[in-house]
Amino acid sequence: MKYALSAGAFLLLGTAMANAAGIDRSGQPVGLLWEEGDAFELSFGAVDPSISGTVAIPGVGVLGSGDMAESYNQIGLGFKKQLNDQWSVTVMYDQPFGADVAYPTGTNYPLAGTTADLNSDGITGVAKYQINDNFSVYGGARMVSVGGDVEIYQNGALTYTGEFANTSGTGYVAGAAYERKDIALRVALTYSSEIDLSIPTMENGNPSLNTEVTLPDSWNLDFQSGIMADTLLFGSVRYVDWSEFDITPFGYNLATGDSLVDYANDGMTYSLGVGRRFTDDWSAAITLSYEESNGGLVSNLGPTDGNFGVGLGATYQVQDNAKITFGMKWVDIGDASTDLTPTGLPAGAIQGKFTDNSATAFGVKLVTTF
Repeated sequence: MKYALSAGAFLLLGTAMANAAGIDRSGQPVGLLWEEGDAFELSFGAVDPSISGTVAIPGVGVLGSGDMAESYNQIGLGFKKQLNDQWSVTVMYDQPFGADVAYPTGTNYPLAGTTADLNSDGITGVAKYQINDNFSVYGGARMVSVGGDVEIYQNGALTYTGEFANTSGTGYVAGAAYERKDIALRVALTYSSEIDLSIPTMENGNPSLNTEVTLPDSWNLDFQSGIMADTLLFGSVRYVDWSEFDITPFGYNLATGDSLVDYANDGMTYSLGVGRRFTDDWSAAITLSYEESNGGLVSNLGPTDGNFGVGLGATYQVQDNAKITFGMKWVDIGDASTDLTPTGLPAGAIQGKFTDNSATAFGVKLVTTF
């Protein structure tokens, strides 16, 4: 059975675009490990989220936040070297985490003017050992650099600024896979360890204590299987231990008794797709994705709770050793509530309500083998 398509090409739709509403952006993919021979890949994604909400303030009325989520781009690349029949090594670059927040000014929303940026770069080096035709194991090291800044306005007044210098930390990646090439079957389980960072911090223009941050560990289960001639079923399950992720600058905590960003629950994201080869050169796929919601109050810097997405992709075999995949995706962002209660009132007494939000995304991925 000949397959011109692979789940690795179409899972482009499940990386930068799957989590268009949250800070988990790349999904930390390892699909390049299974390209034939030596290979190089380059991917680019553009994501445009639209997130707005309202708050009802007694004696004032209902105020709208305006669109507080900015568009962003994602880049990924990787190189694989096949050393012999059993050993290969791969180096990959991604942008695993990010946030781009900007509450518009002039809305009278309590947080109007507030901005926050989180950027990251990750480099992963992995060695893969093919035990036999069916089983393989792989592992390696991962380095992630994170930095950002935040300005918080409350009722028109600047109340807090934080600058977090780009800081790197290291962890590891380990996994195993089972394959049956005659039916294009592959099941791969990948673990990425947590990474601890001690980030030099400036608060309100003055040096502060380092902010201790743990980037969460995660599990990725990726699978694909031929279900009929020229037709592939594929998908993934991703678990992230978000409850261990917490950004609590010293000065901010001293003033508010709270964290700048934290999560009460871990996260699960599911995707499922079907791909079909129509000609020797063209194949296409549709994917569905779902990220569970957890309920409760969420951060004003990330007013989303779960999402559901639909993606379409097409792959063109440019020549025998090169293929290019185009994708687009629409994401329905889950409704969320935030706490906007002034000091002196019970927590949660006044809430921002973010509903009927969405995101659109476009991506392209080039893979060449040689």
